[in-house]
Amino acid sequence: MIQNNPIVVTLGGLILFYIGLKMFAGGLKSMGNIEHLQYFMNNPYYMFLGGIIMTLLWQSSSLSTTAIVGLVASGMLPLNAAIACVLGANIGTTGTIWLAAFHDGIPQGTTKHIAMVHTGVNLFMALTLLPFIHYISRFVSRF
Repeated sequence: MIQNNPIVVTLGGLILFYIGLKMFAGGLKSMGNIEHLQYFMNNPYYMFLGGIIMTLLWQSSSLSTTAIVGLVASGMLPLNAAIACVLGANIGTTGTIWLAAFHDGIPQGTTKHIAMVHTGVNLFMALTLLPFIHYISRFVSRF
């Protein structure tokens, strides 16, 4: 029947996912005043670490990025802090492959090698770009 049709099930899942993301972003926009976090938001290194931790806890860089975009769109998060947080989320997403690499408590085999490369490349990219966050945000804000 219609419930077993893979196209209908896929479209229904995508619609529910979209509605959930819209509700999540809307909830972030109405979160209120977060001036007590201003010290952290003005320091890109704290935001970078926050992005890593947030993504490791949620196990979803998409959810982290959606939260960041919602906060930037609402004006609660400055662009340079958001860029640092997205770079951190990119590192945090490597936690999933490390979980997959564990077998009997020890990372093993090809999965361990993939995890090392994935983490290394993302870490290299993030640490290379992190000192230039202010320049990147100035450039991006022109558009």
